[in-house]
Amino acid sequence: MLLFLPISIAAHFLEWGAVVVFITAGLAIIPLAAFMGTATEEIAVVVGPNLGGLLNATFGNATELILAFVALKAGLVGVVKATITGSIISNLLLVMGFAMFLGGLRYQEQEFQPVAARLNASSMNLAVIALLLPTAVEYTSTGIGEQTLQNLSVAVAIVLILVYGLTLVFSMKTHSYLYDVGVVELEGDTTAADVEKAKSEVNLGLWIGILLAVTLGVAVESELLVESLEEATSSLGLTALFTGVILLPIIGNAAEHATAVTVAMKNKMDLSVSVAMGSSLQIALFVAPVLVIIGWFIGQPMDLDFNPFELVAVAVAVLIANSISFDGNSNWLEGSLLLATYAIVALAFFFHPVVEGLG
Repeated sequence: MLLFLPISIAAHFLEWGAVVVFITAGLAIIPLAAFMGTATEEIAVVVGPNLGGLLNATFGNATELILAFVALKAGLVGVVKATITGSIISNLLLVMGFAMFLGGLRYQEQEFQPVAARLNASSMNLAVIALLLPTAVEYTSTGIGEQTLQNLSVAVAIVLILVYGLTLVFSMKTHSYLYDVGVVELEGDTTAADVEKAKSEVNLGLWIGILLAVTLGVAVESELLVESLEEATSSLGLTALFTGVILLPIIGNAAEHATAVTVAMKNKMDLSVSVAMGSSLQIALFVAPVLVIIGWFIGQPMDLDFNPFELVAVAVAVLIANSISFDGNSNWLEGSLLLATYAIVALAFFFHPVVEGLG
């Protein structure tokens, strides 16, 4: 799929059309995101679990952050907001749904750490509250200024980033034993000698170089994707709302989708749920607040006043994901329920009329 990288660039400079550029740039981002994840994991082997965990947390949603930043810089604030809500919905319903469904077909019942799942659920409830209240303030007030809403959003963003920092301390320091499954695993029984051997086999300089190159590649492809987005979606008969909530998150989360499903089929449901729910938390508690603050600095009015329909969809996703993961075990039927919910949500966004301000 890396072949789509030069193809998308050629399509841009040779003017093959916005649709071709949009599709090839989107496909090119998928393998780049996968390489980004692999590079981060390899570096984590050398630097240790604490710093490695921080790297995973930082680069876990780097693709979405870069893509959203490029769209924000282009003034497509509505698309950025749609991508944020879409990433949360996609991880909770599509990723976890496929993982539980396919894992459940191979194993009758799969278990995961219920304490970690409940903590993630509580954090996701906070995220929903943080997204809901600024919108509620705007809808229940008369004459509230855009600057006031921006200031409120920045203040809430700072609180969310602080909470995200606390979750990192909790998961990597004070209660790391609950999240040991999320650390890069060495197969089989490992000793200190095995760990040192694994570290020595990792070419740190090479993987750092790959990480930097891939990040640059994602930035370039994101520019092409965003530049062609409006014309391409119009030609394809898609609304910007559907594109932002459904299509872009699937592209940005493709690597995480594959990881979550693969480990679930190996009966490592702990790690699978950690990937799916952890990614949603990163989006809600880190990526969204960072974009609000960046928008504040670059003069783009990015706030937390979301489309009410998007908030309903996020609340639905969080509600059903929390209820299914609360008991610490899963089966194929629960995966089917999550996938059915995602299908209904996707159909609702597909038939939702064009919303003013989404590009």
